Amino acid sequence: MPAPIRLRELIRTIRTARTQAEEREMIQKECAAIRSSFREEDNTYRCRNVAKLLYMHMLGYPAHFGQLECLKLIASQKFTDKRIGYLGAMLLLDERQDVHLLMTNCIKNDLNHSTQYVQGLALCTLGCMGSAEMCRDLAGEVEKLLKTSNSYLRKKAALCAVHVIRKVPELMEIEKNHGVLHTSVVLITEMCERSPDMLTHFRKLVPQLVRILKNLIMSGYSPEHDVSGISDPFLQVRILRLLRILGKGDDDSSEAMNDILAQVATNTETSKNVGNAILYETVLTIMDIKSESGLRVLAINILGRFLLNNDKNIRYVALTSLLKTVQTDHNAVQRHRSTIVDCLKDLDVSIKRRAMELSFALVNGNNIRGMMKELLYFLDSCDPEFKADCASGVFLAAEKFAPSKRWHIDTIMRVLTTAGSYVRDDCVPNLIQLITNSSEMHAYTVQRLYKALLDDISQQPLVQVSSWCMGEYGDLLLSGQCEEEEPIQVSEDEVLDVLEGVLISNLSSPVTRGYALTAIMKLSTRFSSVNRIKRVVSIYGSSIDVELQQRAVEYNALFKKYDHMRAALLERMPVMEKTAANGPTEIVQTNGEAEPSVLDVKHVPSAPQPSVQANDLLDLLSGNDMVPVIPTTVPTKPASAGGELLDLLGDLSLTGVPASAPVPVSISQPPFLLDGISSQPLFNDAAAGIPPMTAYNKNGLKIDFTFERSNSNPNVAVITIHASNSTEADMTDFVFQAAVPKTFQLQLLSPSSNVVPALNKGTITQVVKVLNPQKQQLRMRIKLTYNHRGSSVQDLAEVNNFPTQSWQ
Repeated sequence: MPAPIRLRELIRTIRTARTQAEEREMIQKECAAIRSSFREEDNTYRCRNVAKLLYMHMLGYPAHFGQLECLKLIASQKFTDKRIGYLGAMLLLDERQDVHLLMTNCIKNDLNHSTQYVQGLALCTLGCMGSAEMCRDLAGEVEKLLKTSNSYLRKKAALCAVHVIRKVPELMEIEKNHGVLHTSVVLITEMCERSPDMLTHFRKLVPQLVRILKNLIMSGYSPEHDVSGISDPFLQVRILRLLRILGKGDDDSSEAMNDILAQVATNTETSKNVGNAILYETVLTIMDIKSESGLRVLAINILGRFLLNNDKNIRYVALTSLLKTVQTDHNAVQRHRSTIVDCLKDLDVSIKRRAMELSFALVNGNNIRGMMKELLYFLDSCDPEFKADCASGVFLAAEKFAPSKRWHIDTIMRVLTTAGSYVRDDCVPNLIQLITNSSEMHAYTVQRLYKALLDDISQQPLVQVSSWCMGEYGDLLLSGQCEEEEPIQVSEDEVLDVLEGVLISNLSSPVTRGYALTAIMKLSTRFSSVNRIKRVVSIYGSSIDVELQQRAVEYNALFKKYDHMRAALLERMPVMEKTAANGPTEIVQTNGEAEPSVLDVKHVPSAPQPSVQANDLLDLLSGNDMVPVIPTTVPTKPASAGGELLDLLGDLSLTGVPASAPVPVSISQPPFLLDGISSQPLFNDAAAGIPPMTAYNKNGLKIDFTFERSNSNPNVAVITIHASNSTEADMTDFVFQAAVPKTFQLQLLSPSSNVVPALNKGTITQVVKVLNPQKQQLRMRIKLTYNHRGSSVQDLAEVNNFPTQSWQ
């Protein structure tokens, strides 16, 4: 059989291929020849064939059939064969394949070989792909080589020991060559990350590490370790990383490394990427340990200089790091606000997104006007993928820091006109509430929204808010009493033309049409064109949209049967107070996916309702087998997106009834799931056997659940939440929210307070009632929101470990 071609000739031949198909044909032909050679047990050219096979593997072609040939080369006595064999093993084998265990004895023999280079090959292979079993069997040989006087072997043995520790952490038991130092630092780092005892043990090495790092930055030129004018940057980075681990949460260690970190930060050259890598690691170390305030400012200034770098990766790293530190060092980051805002214009989408997130984090009451101007300009020109997050951020910032109500309204309207299709569902009710509560701005707002509706009816949230305002304040639009800007002259027919245009537009969603129809109905008490309104309403009594048809039929009934009540029912909405604590008490059914989702806090009119809140569930439980007749009052909630436009004649909510509500109308409602159960004392002493549980324990906040069973209905579990705070500062504006799967029903009663006292000096309690008719295992997702030490905190948690007695 002729001698196979050499690797160099094969590479040259493959490179002459003009097409992928031609290259594939060459590879297949050569693979066939190699397979034939393997079958004939050709020991002469086995090494050459495996080398060619590895090259094909690097090109992406299958080479698994050469695995056993690699093992044969490893068993050979020739160094050239062993070198290719071990290289093939590292490339073609991994710990998931049992074949690799056949190498264990060969590696053990080679670790005790008389030639250091053969020992080095065995160490490299074990450190690259050794499994836990192999590492456990060969750990003794690696430990012996760690103590050898040969620095070449000690370096490789230390690297191998890192892999052994990662695979078998229980083998942890632990020199001035830079390579040995580097591998030793890596090994110590791995041990400290995995064992708290090792972390405590190695903290005594901080002075030695500081001394080594100082020698590195103060030493002169060393050609052996110099990289772009910096002495061994790889070792510097590794030492800084280890210092960060050792100094975290320890005052003495942090104090010992403050000076050297300042020297590294001020003496490292920033013109080359090598220096930037060291500075970045220095910044991370300063931010993680208990460093001095001046040192933290120095670290943030380094990140500020990174923002001016031409390298996109460095700018991205700087923005990400600043985003992590902005809560703790807000004022220092504020100094670089203009540079951060400039990054919004970057072409790179990753940098643009990080800059947007950091810009919103920097917004406060002092810079709200300037920052919003930049962010609104960004919203106008950014890609669609950014618009939703940007609009949401503008809403939150405006709500928190708005200098005036007019500015707040103008800002929200600007967002709706430029990115209305991307805003969250709750923006419509929130803006409606803001407008309702700004009584002095009603004429100005309705005029601005009317003009916006004339220009564009494609932005559905804008159309919904405009329709609502025109229905509420249409009389102000006609009066022309706007003081903030020049009033416009509008007739009743023009206003109705606009709203009818919304009703018939193909761009309008069913929800938007519901807003428009309700607005037209409300105008029947504000305009004199009642006959025209009656015609429009009657037309939609036969609409194919069931929601719209129902509204039109009920509005027609209002005209015909209850015309004497129409003025009272359609009067202007009262001022609405936003409930910051857990929202109103109401039964909420999750009717979406099977997975629970966190419930949004719904906004309802403020009214005296403590007794109603405490007894809603009891009211629903009372009654008999007949369909109940529930006295309902005129609803006072604004329409909201998502099909929740309120039926003016049939609101089922028992909460939020204003003190000055019109005469109630009794309406028969369909039976509720809980109807038909007699009213009895709510709690059952038999539930005392249900053990309490801890649902959440993080950052000093602890949430405990205790359980009781409803006496009237064993399917209702009554959960009492106890929130305590072990930190040294109060947690204010505390809000607890919960959601359950759609097979359950959930009711949240009002909490005892919204402040969780510090140092466990008191608790907040809140009652949650859960109806579980199918006796399924209880699952709950909770959302916690509160302010702590000047920062807003929000967290989600899954609670799946409820006691069996609580749901069976």
